[in-house]
Amino acid sequence: MKRVLIFLIFSIASSLVIAQDWPDWRGAKRDAVWNESGILNEFESDTIPIKWSVTIGPGYSGPTVANGKVYVSDRIEKPVQQERVLCFDEKNGAKLWEFAYDCEYFGVGYPAGPRASVVIRDGKVYSLGTMGHLFCFDAASGEVVWKKNLNTAYEIVMPIWGIAATPLLVDDKIIVHVSGSNNACIVAFNKNTGKEIWRNLEDRAGYSAPLLIEKNGKQVVVNWTEHSLSGLNPENGEVYWRFPWKTGSGMSIATPVLANDHIFVSAFYSGSILVKLGDDYTSAEKVWQRSGESERKTDALHCVMNTPVILGKYIYGVDSYGELRCLDFFTGDRIWEDQTAVKRNRWANIHFIQHNDKIWMFNEQGELLITELSPEGFTEISRAKLIEPTKKQLPRGVTWSHPAFANKHVFIRNDNKLICADLSEN
Repeated sequence: MKRVLIFLIFSIASSLVIAQDWPDWRGAKRDAVWNESGILNEFESDTIPIKWSVTIGPGYSGPTVANGKVYVSDRIEKPVQQERVLCFDEKNGAKLWEFAYDCEYFGVGYPAGPRASVVIRDGKVYSLGTMGHLFCFDAASGEVVWKKNLNTAYEIVMPIWGIAATPLLVDDKIIVHVSGSNNACIVAFNKNTGKEIWRNLEDRAGYSAPLLIEKNGKQVVVNWTEHSLSGLNPENGEVYWRFPWKTGSGMSIATPVLANDHIFVSAFYSGSILVKLGDDYTSAEKVWQRSGESERKTDALHCVMNTPVILGKYIYGVDSYGELRCLDFFTGDRIWEDQTAVKRNRWANIHFIQHNDKIWMFNEQGELLITELSPEGFTEISRAKLIEPTKKQLPRGVTWSHPAFANKHVFIRNDNKLICADLSEN
C-alpha cells in the first residue's frame, strides 16, 4: 500500500511538471519561460501540422490558455465596429462563448484590433480593449461580472496606437495602464468589483505590460510608460523609484526584463537602459544607457515589439531592422549580430521563449525556430512554418501576436484564424 501511495504521489507530481497553462501575457509569470517536458527536439518537416483551426477577426492580442479553454480578442468592422472576446475549447477549437461590444476606433494608428492579451485567474477573465474598455467575465460562462469604460471615467490621453498593455493581477488588484488624466496613468482596481483602489503618475502610457517583481518580502510593479521607467508599490501606488525617459514616438513596447537583480528595457528610437535594483527592489540606480544616431545607425540594442532574453552575462534581442544581436550585459557592448532568424525589414520581430537550454523563436513570417544562443553565436537547430502572415496588421504581411505554449501545444493567431498545433515528442 505504501508503494502504491508513493507511486501515485510521484505520478501526480510528474503531471504537474509536464503540464502547463499559459494564462497571461508571456506565460504565468510574464517571463516567456516554458517548462514542459516531452516536447519535440526538432520539426519533422518544414511545415508544422495543424491540430485545429477556427476563423476569427483581426487583432494583435496573443492567445492565452487556462483550464481547458483558449481566449483571444479580435475586431469586426461590419455591420458595426465591435471588439470581441472569444473563448474556445482547448482540445478541438469549439467555440464556448463570445462577447461583443460596440467599439468605434478613432485617433488610433494601426487599427487592426485589440492589443492586450486576455488574462485568466481564479475563474475570472479580464480583457482590455484598444479604446479603454475593461471587462471582467466569468471564465466558464462569459457572463460579465463588471465593466468599465476607462476613456469615459478617466479622460484617456490616448497613445498613438491605442491602449495596449495587458493588465497585471496582483493579489486582490488588477493594475491597468489607463493613460488617464489627473494622475491616472496607472490605476489599480479591485479585481472582483472594479472599484478603484489607487492611481498614480501623470505620464502617458506606452504599450509595455507591467511586471511584478519580488525580493525579501517586497513586491514592486515595474512600469514602462512613454515618459518613464518606474517601480511602484502595488498596495498603494507609491513610487519607489523612477527614471524619466521620454521614448521616441512613445515606443515603449517591449516588456521589462528582470535578470540578475537588474531591469532592462529597449526601444526602437531611444535605445536601451539597464538599472540595478536594491536589496529589496524598492530602490534602483542606472548602470548604463545607450542609443544610436537614428533607427538605422543604432547602438547596443533598439528593440521594437521584441522583448529581449537575458542568459547569464549576455542580452539577446532584435534590433530595429531585424538584426539579432548579443550584448554584454554589464556594458551594452555588441558581441555579435545575425540576420538569418528573421528577414530584414523595418520593425522585423521575433518573440523569444525559453525552453530548458533552448530558445524557441516565433518570427513575424509565421515561422517557429528551435535555437541555441550563446556569446559564440546563433545556432539554428530546426525551423518550420506554423502560420501564414496576414496583411491587416501591416501591408507587407506579418504575424506580430505572441504565441501561447500550453499542455504540449502551441496556440497562435493571425488576422483570419486561431490555430493549435501539437509539439509533443513522438
